[in-house]
Amino acid sequence: MYKINKQMSIEDFIFPYGKLKPSNRWVIMAGLIPWDDIERDYAEGFVNNGAPAHPARMALGSLIIKQILGCSDEELVCQVAENPYLQFFVGLKEFSEECPFGASTLVAFRKRFTEKDIASVNDLMLKRARDRADNDKDGDDEGGSSEKTMALDATVAPSDIAYPQDIKLLNDAREHLEAIIDFICGQTGSPKPRTYRKTARKDFLNWSKSKKPSTKKVRAALRKQLGYVGRDLRHMDALVGKLNPELTRRQLELLATITSLYAQQRYMYENKVHSVPDRVVSIAQPWVRPMVRGKTSANVEFGAKCEVSTDEGFARIEHTSFDAYNESEGLIPAVESYCIRNGFYPDRLLVDKIFRTRKNLAWCKDRDIRISGPRLGRPPKDDQATRKQKATEERDAADRNVVEGVFGTAKVVYGLDPVRARLEETTKTVIGLAILVFNLRKLLAASLSQSLGALISLLRDTIRHLLDWWQVAATNFQLVTE
Repeated sequence: MYKINKQMSIEDFIFPYGKLKPSNRWVIMAGLIPWDDIERDYAEGFVNNGAPAHPARMALGSLIIKQILGCSDEELVCQVAENPYLQFFVGLKEFSEECPFGASTLVAFRKRFTEKDIASVNDLMLKRARDRADNDKDGDDEGGSSEKTMALDATVAPSDIAYPQDIKLLNDAREHLEAIIDFICGQTGSPKPRTYRKTARKDFLNWSKSKKPSTKKVRAALRKQLGYVGRDLRHMDALVGKLNPELTRRQLELLATITSLYAQQRYMYENKVHSVPDRVVSIAQPWVRPMVRGKTSANVEFGAKCEVSTDEGFARIEHTSFDAYNESEGLIPAVESYCIRNGFYPDRLLVDKIFRTRKNLAWCKDRDIRISGPRLGRPPKDDQATRKQKATEERDAADRNVVEGVFGTAKVVYGLDPVRARLEETTKTVIGLAILVFNLRKLLAASLSQSLGALISLLRDTIRHLLDWWQVAATNFQLVTE
């Protein structure tokens, strides 16, 4: 069951210790988000039975606060209980000394807003801001003839997992298998099979405590852990086939992940290779894949790869995937989405060299889109034309840094490095929230700048009127004295 909640203004909030300031950042940000549209779309996901759900403003508002403050779920509950501005932001009608939701409820909030839902909220917020800006303009449109620009690039949002080591992964798999075997034997009352867990633990510690183990010692430790995990898997098959125990969904998922991990590790050990398709690098998050980036700081990253576009400084996520892919394939869909939003194609497309494929270059040429990068063919004989072309390339390279700034800000400030969500769907939700919060803070800065500009203009007019009055008063005083 869901009850529609109307948009609430700051005058409707009851605070027993005074009044809230309309200039507070949380009050301004609350006015930038189209809560009514979000409530309408949010209500469609519920049926009319059971207890009423939390409002969309409370669910989404709490997630936005968490991304901005960069705190844990438990800390967020404390912050909302202590701050009246945060309570207004999440839609409470009066101040309360208790938070209306618990830390565990935030997991449900993240599940209710999918990746597409966050992208839809982002588009609604930016469209509303653009409509307001168009209404505030007088008939003089000075920027109508400016070059329409779109920037596109991809990055990896690393997940919060330990760096994968083959022996460590196999040791964790062994411990999970032993726990499931103990559960089955305790449930059915059958005797525990021999697993040699103490010996396996001792062998793992001998390897992990070595500062610089040799290749021979690493392969020996890997062979032993493979033997322990293989023995436990055979015991598991025998117990399941004989006793038919009732395993939980989590235990079944662990068994499937460990089986795949063991097969991959056995293949790499026997063939003396270090790569395999769809390699499992985390038992807790088996959907995470290694992304080869070739960067100096991190040659390989482990997380979701997301493609982000920027339009007038605001960012949008075009595609997110845990599997490695060539980002050049996302150029045409991203530009088509730009055309659907604006009704026209961009004049200039700022991208990295990997996007400059023959297919993309031909597609952009047919639509009269200038794509950044070096000009194809022979250089012009005219030195002036050559200098002009180089200046254009340098300007494009400098303007393309705007999308790199989005990545840096989202990773350092808004929780994109690392992503601490534990589920596959909530990880994509957090990535979308980081971009949403980036745009929200950018709109907040523009709103504050506009308010400051209006205040400065008012002060300038007041001073001018005072000077005019002073000149008139001085002239009248001079006439009277004469």
